[in-house]
Amino acid sequence: MLVTQKKQYALRALFELARQQGDEPVKTSTIAEAQAIPLRFLEVIMGQLKRAGIVDSKRGFFGGYTLIQPPDQICVGDVFRMLDKEDNAESCMACASKGNCPFLGDCVFMGLWNQAQQAMDAVYDQTTLQMLIDKDRKESPTDH
Repeated sequence: MLVTQKKQYALRALFELARQQGDEPVKTSTIAEAQAIPLRFLEVIMGQLKRAGIVDSKRGFFGGYTLIQPPDQICVGDVFRMLDKEDNAESCMACASKGNCPFLGDCVFMGLWNQAQQAMDAVYDQTTLQMLIDKDRKESPTDH
């Protein structure tokens, strides 16, 4: 699973929502500023996260976004797979040339790439937003 800039931004946005979780929705401008995400790009990502049922939104002056599920029930792997599905990402992430690969279907390295992919997927699937928040609080307790 290739970690694109979009996936990094989506994960950062969800992290910020989880970190600021409360009764009030969080504005995209607040998320963008806290996580250094371009606002226009963030708005597109938040739309995808909403369509996927990960976040909910409220319009108006007091509007913004909230997580639908608690942070301990949202794993990084699910977010990444949702974005891959939205973007119609191809299944082979090992080869930069993708469909133009001269060894497509006869790649001696495919087993290696698949094994590495499975190891990364396991890490992503075992990591929740809550774990990331806890790690952040532990590493920088004076900032929160």
